[in-house]
Order: sequence, then C-alpha cells, then structure tokens
Amino acid sequence: MHSHILPKNLPRFADKFGYGDFIHLQHREDGAADMMKGDTFFRTIQPNCWDEDLRIEEYKQFDTQVQVVCTIPVMFSYWAKPQDCLDLSMFLNDHLAQLVEEKPKEYVALGTVPMQDADCAIKELQRLKAMGVPGIQIGSNINDLNLDEERFFPIFKACEELDLAIMIHPWNMMGMESMRKYWLPWLVGMPAETSRAACSLIFGGVLERLPNLRVCFSHAGGSFFGTLGRIEHGFNCRPDLVAIDNPHNPRNYVGKFWVDCITHDAKALQYILDHQGSKRVCLGSDYPFPLGDLEIGKFIEDGDFDAQTVEDIFCNSTLEWLQLDKERYF
Repeated sequence: MHSHILPKNLPRFADKFGYGDFIHLQHREDGAADMMKGDTFFRTIQPNCWDEDLRIEEYKQFDTQVQVVCTIPVMFSYWAKPQDCLDLSMFLNDHLAQLVEEKPKEYVALGTVPMQDADCAIKELQRLKAMGVPGIQIGSNINDLNLDEERFFPIFKACEELDLAIMIHPWNMMGMESMRKYWLPWLVGMPAETSRAACSLIFGGVLERLPNLRVCFSHAGGSFFGTLGRIEHGFNCRPDLVAIDNPHNPRNYVGKFWVDCITHDAKALQYILDHQGSKRVCLGSDYPFPLGDLEIGKFIEDGDFDAQTVEDIFCNSTLEWLQLDKERYF
C-alpha cells in the first residue's frame, strides 16, 4: 500500500508555467532516467519507476498482486502557484486513474492535491472521488507549516466527508541544509518528519475533530512509536504547551490511525503491533527506491508472527483503510 510511480514522460512544467524547478526526466541510453530539478540532478530512477508491466513481474517474485501507487513526494510542488500545482496534480492523477482503469486487479491509486490552497485542493478531491480514487498522499509538512494549521483543516474535513483516505509521507525534511552528509535527511529527518505530522494532528486536535478521517503514516510512523513515552510525558508534564487544542493523552489515538510496516526489523514491527494491533498495520514497501523494503513482506514471513497477524498486514488492514472490496481482486 506504499509504492511510487511516475509517468514515463513528464512535460517541461517549468517551460509551461514560466518559472520554477519542476521535476522533468532525462531518459538515458542505458534505459534509466535522471530526475532533474530544474537544472540540478535529483536522482536516477530505473524503468520500474514507470513501467507498469515490469512492476507486475517484479512483484510476482514476492507473491504480491496488488500495488497501491502514488507519486514521488518531490512531485508535490506545494511551493508552486496554486493553479499551476493543480494542473500538475491533475496530470499525475489522470495518469494514475488511467493505470487503474487499464489494470484494475493490479493497481490502486492515491492521488495528489495542491495542499497550499484549500479551494484548489478540494476541487481536485472531488474530481478524484468521481474517478473512484480511494485516497490521497500528502506531505508531512506544507511549505514548512505543520498539518494542524487551520488553513489545512477544510482539506481534511473534505477528505472525511468524501470518505477519502490519506497517506502522510515525509518530505522537505527538517534539517536538510545542516545534515546533508551520510544520507542523514533520509535516515534521521524522514522519521522525525513523520512523527512531526502525527504529533501535529494529535496535539492540534485534527484527529479529535475528525474522528472518521482515515490516516496512515508511512514508514511505520517514523520515530513516533519509538518516542511515544517521551511524547506522552511531555503531554503530562507540560499540558500548557501541548494540550492547548487537544486535552487527550496522545496515547489515546494509538490504534485509531494506520501505519505501514516498513521497519526493516521484526522486533521493531512487533513493538508497533503491540501498540497498534495487526489491523492497523499495512504492508508497505516504498518500492522501487533502495531505502524501501524491496523484498516485499519477506522479513514478516521470516518472523515469528501468527497467521492472523500476517494476513492482516498483507491485506486486511489496507482493505479497511482504503475501504476496498476484497472481491474486486479475486
């Protein structure tokens, strides 16, 4: 339920809009492509980042039939003018919807919306709902603003009303400029970003005000569960700082949202299962990127988990989170 895909060919949005470091692809003779952020190299991606048939074959190695796909977070472009970001989002969402239409038993899509503007975002949410897309992926912050900012609440409210799920993915990582060495933004910043998002939605009262909002935090909740005791202690010792918008202990929300299983560690996963229960932990991979769990589900199959837990992680939790009909895939 957590993998990334792009169209093989991206328009030169910077040329179209007349500004900005929008991502474009430079395809190479070896079959790979360089993602370029303006004139700056961002990363190299392989054909499995856009080739839907190749992806299906690679997934078969791990007895996995269905992929939930969403864009790569760098494509969010929340910094852009709202209408331009809406146009970009619509292009990406149309590609995702077409993929699902062509291969409905192999793919499920999560859309993207211009979070920097509630009106534009809600307009695209309504379109996604009409297209049958079950949810969206959003970033852990919006132009460095936490998700509990009131300007974002109408978007979350619309998701609840439209019965659209949300996956929150870290991006625009805190400390990026001061810790580029050793891949620290991805190893340290990403887990912290996910916890930042979870704490903001809890302490900011968003999850309290919208109890039916179905949220999933990627990368097993990041550092949230590893620091839950500290987070709870902060709530207890300084309620004047953290309980302003929500008087409830943050531990009360555990098990009311979903996380994926990307811990790379069976003991760490068991710790999260002890808190969340197996029906709130989904099978994530972050495919096709190297920091993901590219041997999909293997460490779970090799671990000491009972059959019901494995079934819940491998399918039941995601079906419930996205409100999907199991019969659709069999």
